[in-house]
Amino acid sequence: MLYERVLVTGANGLLGRELVGLLSRFSEYDVLATGRSATTRSEGSYGYMPMDITVRRDVQHALRDFEPTVVINCAAMTNVDRCETDRDACWKVNVEAVETLARQCGDAGARLIQLSTDFVFNGLNGPYDENARPDPVNFYGKSKQAAENAARRAGFEKWTIARTVLVYGTGSHTDRSDFVLWLVDRLSSGQSVQVVTDQWRTPTCVADLARGIERIVRRQRGGIFHLSGEKWMSMYDFARMIADVFDLDSTLIRPVDVSTFRQTADRPAKTGFIILKAQTELDYRPRPVRETLRKIRVRLGLP
Repeated sequence: MLYERVLVTGANGLLGRELVGLLSRFSEYDVLATGRSATTRSEGSYGYMPMDITVRRDVQHALRDFEPTVVINCAAMTNVDRCETDRDACWKVNVEAVETLARQCGDAGARLIQLSTDFVFNGLNGPYDENARPDPVNFYGKSKQAAENAARRAGFEKWTIARTVLVYGTGSHTDRSDFVLWLVDRLSSGQSVQVVTDQWRTPTCVADLARGIERIVRRQRGGIFHLSGEKWMSMYDFARMIADVFDLDSTLIRPVDVSTFRQTADRPAKTGFIILKAQTELDYRPRPVRETLRKIRVRLGLP
């Protein structure tokens, strides 16, 4: 049996934890989780090493010692408004660090799987397939587009870009929030919320996304893949579905348009993905949104 030595960056984030937990359940993967904190709390059998991807020596040390065949970069600065106001910090994490990873992967002959986002698109013609032309409307999207270009420097047929959309879900021991957890928390306490009707996405359960990435590793696939949920819906419709599954008062959800909010960075209006390529080449099968929400409710221990 050929073992894949998989190094995961950003292992303490929502996706990183889910991915480390999934990969460590397979005997054919030797997994090293990395992150900026001293320890990680993902479940499973794996190694852990503190590593800041913005520190070149850290990256060189980790790749030299572990000798990975695959590096999955889940680390990023994802706060869209902060990326707009602190562009230097955003570029350092989202672009310069990827350039370092790509160079080190190229030297080591390792595949680099770079996580990216629907925010590389302008939102005028969604949902998008992999052949659509990126045209980001904010600095976060521009940094992720630059990161995609940087990842290609890992070498011919040694890079993969996995784009995703509005990731939600909860793993064990998580202290990270997402749209679902935020909404459940607000509605559970009787607070009203405003949710936009004019932004459309294909919400992605983190467990489905992790399985899609595992299939990229297993099948050694290169190029660009869109990994998201299949159902295209407005944020307002998504919010109402969450309320319904969690038996919460949907009348607390007030429909508004995006002009209601003052946000530092623009958001693309209609993104979401067409996932036919991933379905065909990876046998990627995301579960229905309602089903994933029910599983999250059980996982949270709610009645």
